[in-house]
Amino acid sequence: MAYTRGNLAVKEKTAERGHQNPRYRETTKVVTRRSSLPVKEKLLYMVTILFCVAVMGGLLWQNANLYSIKREMYNLDTEMQTMTVEVKELSVQKEKLEEEIPAKAAALGYVEQQEGFHIQVPSNSQATGPVDEVTTAKK
Repeated sequence: MAYTRGNLAVKEKTAERGHQNPRYRETTKVVTRRSSLPVKEKLLYMVTILFCVAVMGGLLWQNANLYSIKREMYNLDTEMQTMTVEVKELSVQKEKLEEEIPAKAAALGYVEQQEGFHIQVPSNSQATGPVDEVTTAKK
């Protein structure tokens, strides 16, 4: 006996006809209807998806901030390296200029003093009295 649409008590149609070839072929199609989701379940799914999107957005924002900080650090490091090279070049240039000072001073007529320094007190001062002498002090 055939199993037709969930019922075993139905006779086969080919048996009733006496084994004749049918003019047409009967086909059955199973149609299943999906029931729609309840509103609460839809809201639950929507809230879950929004939460996941918010977490991903937060992670992206944090990652973007870290990238910008790392980029700034890299830029500062390269800037420090260029400044260090520039400082070294300027210190070498300073040393060269310091070596040239005595030669240029001699060319301009300056004389290097041997000992001490001279203090000349003008005669207009009213300290304890007029002093017209030059004092020399040693270093």
